[in-house]
Amino acid sequence: MKSGTLHIPRWVAGVALLATLVAGGVLALGLRDWSGHTVLGAPEVNVTLAKSVAPVTLGNFTNGFSAVLKSALPGVVNIHTSKIVRPRPGHMMPFFEEPFFRQFFGDQFGRGEPRPEREQSLGSGVIISSDGIILTNNHVIDGATDIRVDLADKREFEAKLVGTDAKTDVAVLRINATGLPTMVLGDSSKLQVGDLVFAIGEPFGLDGTATMGIVSATGRSMGGQIESYEDFIQTDAAINPGNSGGALVDVHGNLIGINTAIETGGGGSGNRGIGFAIPINMARSVMDQIVTHGKVVRGFLGIHIQDVSSQIAKQFGLSEVRGVLVNDVSPDSPSSRAGLKRGDVILQLNSQAVNSANELRLRISQTAPGTMVKLQVWREGKTQDVGVTLGELPEEAAKAAPGESGGGVMEGVEVQELTPDLAQELGLPAKTRGVVVAEVDPASAAANSLDRGDVIQEVNHRPVASIEQYRQAVAAAGKEPLLLLVNREGVTRYVVVERH
Repeated sequence: MKSGTLHIPRWVAGVALLATLVAGGVLALGLRDWSGHTVLGAPEVNVTLAKSVAPVTLGNFTNGFSAVLKSALPGVVNIHTSKIVRPRPGHMMPFFEEPFFRQFFGDQFGRGEPRPEREQSLGSGVIISSDGIILTNNHVIDGATDIRVDLADKREFEAKLVGTDAKTDVAVLRINATGLPTMVLGDSSKLQVGDLVFAIGEPFGLDGTATMGIVSATGRSMGGQIESYEDFIQTDAAINPGNSGGALVDVHGNLIGINTAIETGGGGSGNRGIGFAIPINMARSVMDQIVTHGKVVRGFLGIHIQDVSSQIAKQFGLSEVRGVLVNDVSPDSPSSRAGLKRGDVILQLNSQAVNSANELRLRISQTAPGTMVKLQVWREGKTQDVGVTLGELPEEAAKAAPGESGGGVMEGVEVQELTPDLAQELGLPAKTRGVVVAEVDPASAAANSLDRGDVIQEVNHRPVASIEQYRQAVAAAGKEPLLLLVNREGVTRYVVVERH
């Protein structure tokens, strides 16, 4: 074959270019949807997005990382907040509680109406748009009556609170300014463990502080200890008090997270090498909804769920540990209308595997109400598809929460009959059926799963409405582990108790 130059007629090149543009437009529209379903958080704020970037060779950073941080530092701000704290009525200073003063001045001395006090705190924020939109944490400005923003160039502004979302700990502020330096938004979904990152903020009020580390983990959940919806980036970049609301950036200087919390191990508030940041993809979605609607709207299934353990998988006949177990279905909810049942294991959402309860909550929350989603569920030893039209998560959605008498059928556990009076005392509907756990031996195998006041409603899928039914169901299991459906404070969940 001879080498040479390939000549393409101009009209062919024009048609190819037109086809490429059309295909690109279709692809761009498609990316606004997720598996054919509406996704919340379409961009509403005028932000700068990172272009496709090539991997960086660390050998290029012969003089450190100043080039990375130079463009990022001006986009991080210091946030000062203050709020009025009113002490409890009748509270007096410890000084006047001393018997000596009470003897001479009487009990009423010093018990006048306490004076309100002003409490101040510090935090960080990130400039997202040049016309004054700033992202920070909800806990940085929660309850504040005054919010002041200090820019890197020493200018100060009073900030207006646009809106907050406590469930993700995101808050949006606005200052009256234009032409501001902004952060370029990266794509947090592409982060991998080991990626180099930098935390920028105002720890202890020290302006423009940058620390370095790596991505220690992604998709981290703390079981709702920090937020209701958790998908944290974990990093060992030093994060300290005052860093909250600051920026987590990658080696290109792109914003990939909002610094939020640290793990102190119960030993104070300093950095221990375990910090958490909200992925910018999640924070941006929340921000766009706050700016557009004034609040965050989330999809709603109306079920209580839990992770599938190896014990749960075995009890439900699954060949491997996968999916999410439905431990309760709320009455008159989208799930109940679609026919979902307690004991179903959700394996897929829109043909994509579901690996944890936290993952399912996140994906549903980010899908618009009114969207039809397809669930693949495992029920009674086989899979089937269930279509559910999502509702809107109520403002005050119910919190997902996660015995035997005399005969000693379950070692270390004593139960008693559930009477209407006892059900009322436990805050349960009178129609609730089951047996109440009266005592649990702390040394027993059940101590990790059951608490006093729990109501056992099923044993190995067999309903129990009396102690006799409970005994029969436990006896039928022999020495095999027991799968219990437990009602705790009105919310049911499955637990497995090993037998010895």
